[in-house]
Amino acid sequence: MQLQVGLERKKKLFDTGILHAGVFGGLPAVTMTTHFAPMFSDSKNRSCLYTLFMIASLFCGAYFIGSTVIAKEYKDRLIRLEATETMRNRDSMRCKDHCRPSGSEHLPKGIVVGTSNLEMQPLWGPIENNKNTTPAMNLLALAVGIKQKEIVNRLVQKFPSKDFVVMLFHYDGVVDDWKNFTWSDHAIHVSAVNQTKWWFAKRFLHPDIVAEYSYIFLWDEDIGVENFDPNRYLSIVQGEGLEVSQPALDPVKSAIHLPITARRKNSKVHRRMYKSKGSGRCDDHSTAPPCVGWVEIMAPVFSRMAWRCVWFMIQNDLIHAWGLDMVLGYCAQGDRTQKVGVVDSEYIIHLGLPTLGVGNGKQVHSHAPVHSARDLPSTGAVASHEPLVVDNRIEVRKRSYEEMQVFRERWKNAIKEDQCWVDPFEQSSNKS
Repeated sequence: MQLQVGLERKKKLFDTGILHAGVFGGLPAVTMTTHFAPMFSDSKNRSCLYTLFMIASLFCGAYFIGSTVIAKEYKDRLIRLEATETMRNRDSMRCKDHCRPSGSEHLPKGIVVGTSNLEMQPLWGPIENNKNTTPAMNLLALAVGIKQKEIVNRLVQKFPSKDFVVMLFHYDGVVDDWKNFTWSDHAIHVSAVNQTKWWFAKRFLHPDIVAEYSYIFLWDEDIGVENFDPNRYLSIVQGEGLEVSQPALDPVKSAIHLPITARRKNSKVHRRMYKSKGSGRCDDHSTAPPCVGWVEIMAPVFSRMAWRCVWFMIQNDLIHAWGLDMVLGYCAQGDRTQKVGVVDSEYIIHLGLPTLGVGNGKQVHSHAPVHSARDLPSTGAVASHEPLVVDNRIEVRKRSYEEMQVFRERWKNAIKEDQCWVDPFEQSSNKS
Protein backbone atom coordinates (compact mmCIF):
# COMPACT_ATOMS: atom_id res chain seq x y z
CA MET A 1 0.00 0.00 0.00
CA GLN A 2 2.74 2.41 0.91
CA LEU A 3 4.68 1.41 -2.17
CA GLN A 4 1.68 2.19 -4.37
CA VAL A 5 1.28 5.62 -2.84
CA GLY A 6 4.92 6.34 -3.31
CA LEU A 7 4.82 5.34 -6.93
CA GLU A 8 1.77 7.48 -7.59
CA ARG A 9 3.48 10.51 -5.96
CA LYS A 10 6.59 9.93 -8.11
CA LYS A 11 4.38 9.59 -11.18
CA LYS A 12 2.77 13.01 -10.47
CA LEU A 13 6.14 14.59 -9.97
CA PHE A 14 7.39 13.01 -13.17
CA ASP A 15 4.33 14.16 -15.05
CA THR A 16 4.93 17.69 -13.90
CA GLY A 17 8.53 17.55 -15.08
CA ILE A 18 10.05 17.75 -11.68
CA LEU A 19 11.41 14.16 -11.78
CA HIS A 20 12.38 11.95 -14.72
CA ALA A 21 13.38 8.25 -14.95
CA GLY A 22 16.95 7.11 -15.23
CA VAL A 23 18.15 5.02 -18.19
CA PHE A 24 20.20 2.44 -16.47
CA GLY A 25 18.83 -0.86 -15.31
CA GLY A 26 15.27 0.19 -15.81
CA LEU A 27 15.36 1.41 -12.27
CA PRO A 28 13.60 4.63 -11.61
CA ALA A 29 16.46 6.97 -10.74
CA VAL A 30 15.13 10.30 -9.43
CA THR A 31 17.02 13.54 -10.16
CA MET A 32 16.11 17.31 -9.60
CA THR A 33 15.37 19.33 -12.75
CA THR A 34 16.45 23.00 -12.88
CA HIS A 35 15.65 24.04 -16.51
CA PHE A 36 11.98 24.99 -16.99
CA ALA A 37 11.38 27.41 -14.04
CA PRO A 38 14.52 29.61 -14.51
CA MET A 39 13.85 29.86 -18.23
CA PHE A 40 10.33 31.09 -17.56
CA SER A 41 11.62 33.56 -14.93
CA ASP A 42 14.34 34.98 -17.26
CA SER A 43 11.78 35.55 -19.97
CA LYS A 44 9.61 37.62 -17.66
CA ASN A 45 12.65 39.59 -16.42
CA ARG A 46 13.73 40.37 -19.96
CA SER A 47 10.23 41.55 -20.79
CA CYS A 48 10.13 43.81 -17.76
CA LEU A 49 13.59 45.20 -18.49
CA TYR A 50 12.63 45.85 -22.10
CA THR A 51 9.49 47.63 -21.00
CA LEU A 52 11.43 49.71 -18.48
CA PHE A 53 14.03 50.51 -21.12
CA MET A 54 11.38 51.67 -23.55
CA ILE A 55 9.69 53.82 -20.93
CA ALA A 56 13.04 55.32 -19.89
CA SER A 57 13.87 55.96 -23.54
CA LEU A 58 10.56 57.71 -24.06
CA PHE A 59 11.11 59.85 -20.96
CA CYS A 60 14.66 60.69 -22.04
CA GLY A 61 13.52 61.53 -25.53
CA ALA A 62 10.73 63.69 -24.21
CA TYR A 63 13.16 65.37 -21.80
CA PHE A 64 15.72 66.15 -24.49
CA ILE A 65 13.10 67.35 -26.92
CA GLY A 66 11.40 69.43 -24.23
CA SER A 67 14.72 70.77 -23.06
CA THR A 68 15.57 71.87 -26.59
CA VAL A 69 12.22 73.63 -26.98
CA ILE A 70 12.40 75.23 -23.55
CA ALA A 71 16.01 76.29 -24.09
CA LYS A 72 15.10 77.88 -27.43
CA GLU A 73 12.11 79.66 -25.87
CA TYR A 74 14.22 80.82 -22.92
CA LYS A 75 16.91 82.05 -25.27
CA ASP A 76 14.34 83.95 -27.33
CA ARG A 77 12.82 85.41 -24.19
CA LEU A 78 16.27 86.40 -22.89
CA ILE A 79 17.02 88.14 -26.17
CA ARG A 80 13.73 90.00 -25.95
CA LEU A 81 14.44 91.00 -22.34
CA GLU A 82 17.93 92.19 -23.27
CA ALA A 83 16.49 94.24 -26.10
CA THR A 84 13.86 95.71 -23.80
CA GLU A 85 16.47 96.51 -21.16
CA THR A 86 18.66 98.13 -23.79
CA MET A 87 15.75 100.30 -24.88
CA ARG A 88 14.99 101.18 -21.28
CA ASN A 89 18.60 102.11 -20.63
CA ARG A 90 18.61 104.19 -23.78
CA ASP A 91 15.41 105.90 -22.68
CA SER A 92 16.82 106.35 -19.20
CA MET A 93 19.96 107.97 -20.55
CA ARG A 94 17.85 110.20 -22.75
CA CYS A 95 15.63 111.16 -19.79
CA LYS A 96 18.63 111.87 -17.59
CA ASP A 97 19.53 114.65 -19.98
CA HIS A 98 16.40 116.45 -18.82
CA CYS A 99 16.90 117.19 -15.13
CA ARG A 100 13.69 116.97 -13.15
CA PRO A 101 12.93 118.79 -9.91
CA SER A 102 13.78 116.75 -6.85
CA GLY A 103 10.73 114.81 -5.71
CA SER A 104 9.05 114.71 -9.13
CA GLU A 105 10.93 111.68 -10.47
CA HIS A 106 7.90 109.41 -10.00
CA LEU A 107 5.56 111.70 -11.94
CA PRO A 108 5.02 112.05 -15.70
CA LYS A 109 6.91 115.07 -16.92
CA GLY A 110 3.88 116.83 -18.39
CA ILE A 111 2.12 117.15 -15.02
CA VAL A 112 5.09 118.63 -13.16
CA VAL A 113 4.97 122.38 -12.45
CA GLY A 114 8.37 123.26 -11.05
CA THR A 115 7.94 127.02 -10.63
CA SER A 116 5.21 129.44 -9.65
CA ASN A 117 4.41 133.15 -9.61
CA LEU A 118 2.52 135.73 -7.59
CA GLU A 119 -0.32 136.13 -10.06
CA MET A 120 -3.72 135.97 -8.39
CA GLN A 121 -6.40 133.63 -9.73
CA PRO A 122 -10.22 134.09 -9.64
CA LEU A 123 -12.42 131.99 -7.39
CA TRP A 124 -14.94 131.37 -10.20
CA GLY A 125 -15.33 131.69 -13.95
CA PRO A 126 -13.66 129.92 -16.87
CA ILE A 127 -10.23 128.40 -16.41
CA GLU A 128 -7.76 130.04 -18.71
CA ASN A 129 -4.89 128.19 -20.30
CA ASN A 130 -1.93 129.10 -18.12
CA LYS A 131 0.44 128.65 -21.03
CA ASN A 132 -1.23 131.52 -22.86
CA THR A 133 -1.23 133.98 -19.97
CA THR A 134 1.55 136.51 -19.66
CA PRO A 135 2.20 137.56 -16.05
CA ALA A 136 3.93 140.82 -15.18
CA MET A 137 7.58 140.74 -16.12
CA ASN A 138 9.13 142.09 -12.90
CA LEU A 139 8.58 142.23 -9.14
CA LEU A 140 8.63 145.14 -6.71
CA ALA A 141 8.90 143.95 -3.09
CA LEU A 142 8.80 146.49 -0.26
CA ALA A 143 9.00 146.27 3.53
CA VAL A 144 6.44 148.82 4.71
CA GLY A 145 4.89 150.37 7.80
CA ILE A 146 1.69 152.40 7.91
CA LYS A 147 3.55 155.56 8.93
CA GLN A 148 5.17 155.71 5.49
CA LYS A 149 1.87 155.06 3.73
CA GLU A 150 1.93 158.13 1.47
CA ILE A 151 5.58 157.67 0.51
CA VAL A 152 4.90 154.06 -0.43
CA ASN A 153 1.85 155.09 -2.44
CA ARG A 154 3.88 157.49 -4.57
CA LEU A 155 6.56 154.85 -5.00
CA VAL A 156 4.17 152.09 -6.11
CA GLN A 157 2.39 154.36 -8.57
CA LYS A 158 5.69 154.81 -10.41
CA PHE A 159 5.73 151.11 -11.31
CA PRO A 160 3.23 150.24 -14.10
CA SER A 161 0.92 147.40 -13.09
CA LYS A 162 1.25 145.75 -16.51
CA ASP A 163 4.98 145.38 -16.00
CA PHE A 164 5.29 144.86 -12.24
CA VAL A 165 3.78 142.76 -9.50
CA VAL A 166 3.77 144.59 -6.16
CA MET A 167 4.38 142.72 -2.91
CA LEU A 168 4.22 144.47 0.46
CA PHE A 169 5.85 143.09 3.58
CA HIS A 170 4.04 144.63 6.56
CA TYR A 171 6.46 144.71 9.47
CA ASP A 172 3.97 146.53 11.75
CA GLY A 173 1.06 144.11 11.24
CA VAL A 174 -1.22 146.78 9.73
CA VAL A 175 -2.76 145.64 6.45
CA ASP A 176 -6.37 146.82 6.19
CA ASP A 177 -5.46 150.53 6.29
CA TRP A 178 -3.89 150.22 2.85
CA LYS A 179 -7.17 149.34 1.17
CA ASN A 180 -8.04 152.91 0.19
CA PHE A 181 -5.39 152.76 -2.55
CA THR A 182 -6.70 151.39 -5.85
CA TRP A 183 -3.60 149.28 -6.40
CA SER A 184 -3.82 147.61 -2.98
CA ASP A 185 -6.31 144.93 -4.06
CA HIS A 186 -3.90 143.79 -6.75
CA ALA A 187 -0.86 143.75 -4.47
CA ILE A 188 0.32 140.76 -2.44
CA HIS A 189 0.25 141.52 1.29
CA VAL A 190 2.33 139.55 3.79
CA SER A 191 2.36 140.49 7.46
CA ALA A 192 4.80 139.61 10.25
CA VAL A 193 5.49 142.02 13.10
CA ASN A 194 9.03 143.42 13.52
CA GLN A 195 10.59 141.51 10.66
CA THR A 196 12.88 142.93 7.96
CA LYS A 197 12.57 142.69 4.20
CA TRP A 198 15.35 140.08 4.17
CA TRP A 199 13.40 137.90 6.60
CA PHE A 200 10.39 138.16 4.30
CA ALA A 201 12.45 137.63 1.15
CA LYS A 202 14.06 134.44 2.44
CA ARG A 203 10.66 132.94 3.23
CA PHE A 204 8.42 134.27 0.46
CA LEU A 205 10.68 135.02 -2.53
CA HIS A 206 12.16 131.60 -3.19
CA PRO A 207 13.76 131.58 -6.67
CA ASP A 208 11.21 129.03 -7.91
CA ILE A 209 8.37 131.32 -6.79
CA VAL A 210 9.73 134.37 -8.60
CA ALA A 211 11.26 132.48 -11.54
CA GLU A 212 8.94 134.15 -14.05
CA TYR A 213 10.13 137.66 -13.20
CA SER A 214 13.09 139.11 -15.04
CA TYR A 215 14.08 141.55 -12.29
CA ILE A 216 13.41 141.74 -8.56
CA PHE A 217 13.37 145.17 -6.87
CA LEU A 218 13.90 144.53 -3.13
CA TRP A 219 13.57 148.02 -1.68
CA ASP A 220 13.14 149.82 1.59
CA GLU A 221 10.06 151.99 2.00
CA ASP A 222 11.72 155.38 2.52
CA ILE A 223 12.51 156.01 -1.13
CA GLY A 224 11.64 159.12 -3.13
CA VAL A 225 11.10 158.40 -6.83
CA GLU A 226 10.43 161.83 -8.35
CA ASN A 227 13.36 161.37 -10.75
CA PHE A 228 13.02 157.67 -11.37
CA ASP A 229 11.36 155.71 -14.16
CA PRO A 230 11.44 151.90 -13.72
CA ASN A 231 11.21 150.98 -17.40
CA ARG A 232 13.94 153.42 -18.45
CA TYR A 233 16.02 152.07 -15.58
CA LEU A 234 15.65 148.47 -16.75
CA SER A 235 16.45 149.48 -20.31
CA ILE A 236 19.77 150.89 -19.10
CA VAL A 237 20.46 147.84 -16.90
CA GLN A 238 19.92 145.49 -19.81
CA GLY A 239 22.00 147.59 -22.17
CA GLU A 240 24.88 147.74 -19.70
CA GLY A 241 24.68 144.04 -18.81
CA LEU A 242 24.16 144.67 -15.08
CA GLU A 243 23.02 141.66 -13.03
CA VAL A 244 23.15 143.45 -9.66
CA SER A 245 22.42 147.17 -9.58
CA GLN A 246 20.81 150.09 -7.80
CA PRO A 247 19.65 153.59 -8.73
CA ALA A 248 22.07 156.32 -7.73
CA LEU A 249 21.16 158.49 -4.72
CA ASP A 250 20.52 162.21 -4.93
CA PRO A 251 23.64 163.51 -3.13
CA VAL A 252 21.84 166.59 -1.75
CA LYS A 253 18.56 165.14 -0.47
CA SER A 254 19.66 161.62 0.47
CA ALA A 255 21.23 159.94 3.46
CA ILE A 256 24.39 158.50 1.86
CA HIS A 257 26.58 155.94 3.60
CA LEU A 258 29.19 155.27 0.90
CA PRO A 259 30.25 157.59 -1.94
CA ILE A 260 29.85 154.88 -4.57
CA THR A 261 26.05 155.22 -4.33
CA ALA A 262 26.02 158.99 -4.91
CA ARG A 263 24.75 160.20 -8.29
CA ARG A 264 27.26 161.55 -10.77
CA LYS A 265 26.10 164.27 -13.13
CA ASN A 266 26.37 163.73 -16.86
CA SER A 267 26.80 160.00 -16.31
CA LYS A 268 24.54 157.11 -17.20
CA VAL A 269 26.19 154.36 -15.11
CA HIS A 270 29.22 154.05 -12.88
CA ARG A 271 30.79 150.92 -11.43
CA ARG A 272 33.52 152.15 -9.07
CA MET A 273 34.35 154.89 -6.63
CA TYR A 274 37.57 156.78 -5.96
CA LYS A 275 39.04 157.48 -2.54
CA SER A 276 42.51 158.95 -2.02
CA LYS A 277 42.42 159.77 1.67
CA GLY A 278 42.22 157.67 4.79
CA SER A 279 42.22 153.90 4.96
CA GLY A 280 40.90 151.70 2.20
CA ARG A 281 41.83 153.75 -0.82
CA CYS A 282 40.07 153.16 -4.14
CA ASP A 283 41.43 153.84 -7.63
CA ASP A 284 41.32 152.47 -11.16
CA HIS A 285 43.24 149.38 -10.09
CA SER A 286 40.81 148.39 -7.32
CA THR A 287 38.95 145.17 -8.01
CA ALA A 288 37.06 144.44 -4.78
CA PRO A 289 34.14 145.95 -2.83
CA PRO A 290 33.37 148.56 -1.76
CA CYS A 291 35.58 150.25 -4.37
CA VAL A 292 33.92 148.31 -7.18
CA GLY A 293 31.31 145.58 -7.54
CA TRP A 294 29.21 146.96 -4.68
CA VAL A 295 25.65 148.20 -4.15
CA GLU A 296 23.80 149.07 -0.96
CA ILE A 297 21.21 146.67 0.44
CA MET A 298 18.76 149.57 0.78
CA ALA A 299 17.49 149.51 -2.85
CA PRO A 300 19.09 146.67 -4.82
CA VAL A 301 17.81 145.31 -8.12
CA PHE A 302 18.61 141.73 -9.09
CA SER A 303 18.28 139.83 -12.33
CA ARG A 304 16.50 136.49 -12.15
CA MET A 305 19.73 134.50 -12.12
CA ALA A 306 21.46 136.84 -9.70
CA TRP A 307 18.56 136.56 -7.27
CA ARG A 308 18.64 132.76 -7.44
CA CYS A 309 22.22 132.99 -6.17
CA VAL A 310 21.62 135.75 -3.61
CA TRP A 311 18.67 133.93 -2.04
CA PHE A 312 20.95 131.06 -1.06
CA MET A 313 23.31 133.45 0.71
CA ILE A 314 20.61 134.99 2.91
CA GLN A 315 20.90 133.48 6.38
CA ASN A 316 17.68 132.53 8.14
CA ASP A 317 18.69 134.09 11.43
CA LEU A 318 20.58 137.15 10.16
CA ILE A 319 17.58 139.26 9.24
CA HIS A 320 19.34 142.62 8.74
CA ALA A 321 21.67 141.17 6.07
CA TRP A 322 24.59 143.35 7.04
CA GLY A 323 27.72 142.04 5.34
CA LEU A 324 25.76 140.62 2.43
CA ASP A 325 26.57 143.68 0.32
CA MET A 326 30.27 142.79 0.28
CA VAL A 327 29.66 139.44 -1.42
CA LEU A 328 26.80 140.25 -3.81
CA GLY A 329 29.37 140.36 -6.60
CA TYR A 330 29.72 136.58 -6.39
CA CYS A 331 26.18 136.39 -7.77
CA ALA A 332 26.79 138.77 -10.66
CA GLN A 333 27.11 135.89 -13.16
CA GLY A 334 30.60 136.90 -14.17
CA ASP A 335 33.02 139.77 -13.63
CA ARG A 336 31.70 141.83 -10.73
CA THR A 337 33.66 144.86 -11.88
CA GLN A 338 31.44 144.93 -14.98
CA LYS A 339 28.15 143.32 -13.98
CA VAL A 340 27.55 145.28 -10.76
CA GLY A 341 26.82 148.98 -11.08
CA VAL A 342 24.96 152.14 -10.09
CA VAL A 343 22.61 153.86 -12.56
CA ASP A 344 23.06 157.65 -12.50
CA SER A 345 20.51 158.78 -15.06
CA GLU A 346 17.61 157.25 -13.09
CA TYR A 347 18.16 158.19 -9.47
CA ILE A 348 16.24 158.15 -6.19
CA ILE A 349 16.17 159.86 -2.82
CA HIS A 350 16.98 157.88 0.30
CA LEU A 351 15.02 159.60 3.06
CA GLY A 352 16.64 157.59 5.83
CA LEU A 353 13.48 157.44 7.95
CA PRO A 354 13.43 155.71 11.33
CA THR A 355 11.33 152.60 10.82
CA LEU A 356 12.28 149.33 12.50
CA GLY A 357 12.77 149.69 16.23
CA VAL A 358 10.55 152.75 16.59
CA GLY A 359 6.99 152.27 17.82
CA ASN A 360 4.48 152.65 20.60
CA GLY A 361 1.62 150.83 22.24
CA LYS A 362 -0.87 152.02 19.64
CA GLN A 363 -0.26 152.25 15.92
CA VAL A 364 -0.40 155.84 14.72
CA HIS A 365 -1.93 155.90 11.25
CA SER A 366 -1.07 159.48 10.46
CA HIS A 367 2.32 161.01 9.93
CA ALA A 368 3.75 164.34 9.02
CA PRO A 369 4.98 164.55 5.42
CA VAL A 370 8.70 163.93 5.01
CA HIS A 371 10.43 165.10 1.85
CA SER A 372 14.11 164.61 2.66
CA ALA A 373 16.51 163.52 5.36
CA ARG A 374 16.66 167.15 6.56
CA ASP A 375 13.03 166.95 7.65
CA LEU A 376 13.77 164.17 10.12
CA PRO A 377 13.94 164.81 13.88
CA SER A 378 17.26 164.23 15.55
CA THR A 379 18.07 160.74 16.79
CA GLY A 380 16.12 159.89 19.90
CA ALA A 381 13.73 162.83 19.53
CA VAL A 382 10.06 162.13 20.06
CA ALA A 383 7.28 164.02 18.27
CA SER A 384 4.81 165.65 20.62
CA HIS A 385 1.79 164.07 18.90
CA GLU A 386 3.18 160.55 19.37
CA PRO A 387 3.35 159.87 23.11
CA LEU A 388 4.93 156.80 24.62
CA VAL A 389 7.22 156.27 21.65
CA VAL A 390 9.78 153.54 22.22
CA ASP A 391 12.98 154.06 20.24
CA ASN A 392 15.05 150.88 19.93
CA ARG A 393 17.06 152.00 16.93
CA ILE A 394 20.31 151.82 18.91
CA GLU A 395 19.57 148.20 19.76
CA VAL A 396 18.62 147.49 16.16
CA ARG A 397 21.92 148.93 14.94
CA LYS A 398 23.82 146.93 17.54
CA ARG A 399 22.12 143.73 16.39
CA SER A 400 22.85 144.65 12.76
CA TYR A 401 26.55 145.08 13.50
CA GLU A 402 26.69 141.77 15.36
CA GLU A 403 25.01 140.05 12.43
CA MET A 404 27.66 141.45 10.11
CA GLN A 405 30.42 139.94 12.25
CA VAL A 406 28.64 136.58 12.34
CA PHE A 407 28.10 136.60 8.58
CA ARG A 408 31.76 137.35 7.88
CA GLU A 409 32.80 134.51 10.17
CA ARG A 410 30.42 132.10 8.47
CA TRP A 411 31.76 133.15 5.08
CA LYS A 412 35.34 132.48 6.15
CA ASN A 413 34.44 129.11 7.64
CA ALA A 414 32.48 128.12 4.54
CA ILE A 415 35.54 128.79 2.38
CA LYS A 416 37.74 126.67 4.66
CA GLU A 417 35.31 123.77 4.79
CA ASP A 418 34.50 123.60 1.07
CA GLN A 419 37.54 122.00 -0.52
CA CYS A 420 35.94 122.07 -3.97
CA TRP A 421 35.11 125.78 -4.08
CA VAL A 422 37.49 128.11 -5.88
CA ASP A 423 37.26 131.85 -5.26
CA PRO A 424 36.97 133.44 -8.72
CA PHE A 425 38.08 136.81 -7.32
CA GLU A 426 40.91 135.70 -5.04
CA GLN A 427 43.75 137.11 -7.14
CA SER A 428 41.91 140.30 -7.97
CA SER A 429 41.01 140.83 -4.30
CA ASN A 430 44.66 140.74 -3.35
CA LYS A 431 45.29 143.66 -5.67
CA SER A 432 42.75 145.98 -4.08
